[in-house]
Amino acid sequence: MRVSLFVTCLVDGFAPEVGTAAVGVLRAMGHEVAFPEGQTCCGQPAWNSGFARDAARVAATSLDALVADHPDAVVVPAGSCATMIKVFWPELFDVAGDHARAAQAAALGEKVHEFSAFVAAHEDELPALAPLGETVAYHHSCHMLRELRIEDEPESLVAATGCRAVEWPEAQRCCGFGGLFSMKLPETSVAMADDKLEGLERAGVTELVGSDSSCLMHLRTRAEHEHRPIHVRHLAELLAESIERAGGGAS
Repeated sequence: MRVSLFVTCLVDGFAPEVGTAAVGVLRAMGHEVAFPEGQTCCGQPAWNSGFARDAARVAATSLDALVADHPDAVVVPAGSCATMIKVFWPELFDVAGDHARAAQAAALGEKVHEFSAFVAAHEDELPALAPLGETVAYHHSCHMLRELRIEDEPESLVAATGCRAVEWPEAQRCCGFGGLFSMKLPETSVAMADDKLEGLERAGVTELVGSDSSCLMHLRTRAEHEHRPIHVRHLAELLAESIERAGGGAS
């Protein structure tokens, strides 16, 4: 299958190791992975701020790049950006008056998959996984739970790597990042992040796994600021390590 990776701005700028891991996992599964170079932002920041036309101008560049790549599937290693493309792009382009791109976005949306959901749907294609034997906590991001309805898939993949995921009350609680929310209400955003981190400490866990790099960046930087011994990883990195240890060559 030909897969176009929509890497996201945040992964490209702040967590390139996540993009590398995602490509490694997808290739180890036997997929041809392409990176349409014309892609930029999905337009979510401007859309969330109410600037539909500005958001559409940005998103149009990415839509055109993805459509021109003729993929069988578009995989996004971030629930928030996957939601923007799959759920909100048709509405965005309609609001902006670009009805032709709205139709293209709706058609493309049928091919768009958040990373963990795509891998879980093709789990039989995964090569052998070496058990990592770690105790971790999994953070469920808001967009994945409430918009994409993805909950069990990432947890099943964590288990497939031989990690034990502990249950903690804050697993489905918002991390406080929320894009512009963290800029408009920074004190509240920080308090929400600290609440989750304190929950991890109460659960006795120092390894946190998630599928949304924006959430992970927020929790990682807050943990570092507060000198909390918490290591944060994207699910793609966990899978890539398990495949590599088993000799599957994800890199």
